Amino acid sequence: MTDPNSAAAAPTLHRTRPIIAIDGPAGAGKSTLAAHLARRFGFLNLETGAMYRALALKAIERDLAFDEEAPLLALAQHTTITLEPQREGNRVLLDHFDVSRRIRDPDVTAAASRVSVHPGLRAWMVDQQRALGAAGGVVMEGRDIGTCVFPGAEVKIFLDAAPEVRGSRRYRQIQPNSTANTAAPTEQTILDDLRERDRRDRERKDSPLRPAADAVVLDSTSMTLDEVLDQAETIVRTHLATVRNPSPSAT
Repeated sequence: MTDPNSAAAAPTLHRTRPIIAIDGPAGAGKSTLAAHLARRFGFLNLETGAMYRALALKAIERDLAFDEEAPLLALAQHTTITLEPQREGNRVLLDHFDVSRRIRDPDVTAAASRVSVHPGLRAWMVDQQRALGAAGGVVMEGRDIGTCVFPGAEVKIFLDAAPEVRGSRRYRQIQPNSTANTAAPTEQTILDDLRERDRRDRERKDSPLRPAADAVVLDSTSMTLDEVLDQAETIVRTHLATVRNPSPSAT
């Protein structure tokens, strides 16, 4: 099996347009930021976390145990997950069926966090994600894009915020997307689940959640959305300007 953390697993290619990697914990605003940057710079927005959610949904439908890797990996190898970039996020197709709204439900969110800890499954997902973004001109967001999927990404942003702030944001996000499949969660329940998800993401042995050494860390706890977007745009513009006008030492 290919080691997704090895340098050989993700060779740096000569790209005419960059890969923008956005990592961070749940509820930090990665999806909003990725969609904005993709629109602003004319890139594709590929929400890799939706791939884990889609597979978790299929595992729920098949009544598979989330803690057993072998059945989940076998399921993945017979699953087609398609991301169709839209102006606002992605349309997510699971085996050609649109599951864009269903994968945002709390039960799928919780299941995706548990499914994503398995090394073999993550290696399978990494292969899919690299195929989607290798040519560049994409904004990819997730937990380990800059550290594992594309360690050679030209722009890396780690978006973070205090758990209480992220929990409140997630609560407001979930309300309009809730369906009859699940009871509406309380804000405290969402915060507790988010803290547990943070623990699993940061403590897992395979590609734990952490900023890449060369990532720019944006802590949005005390920032408005416009401030976050403006700072991220500046980071991307600075990179693009450097590429167009390299310093003499770089030539």
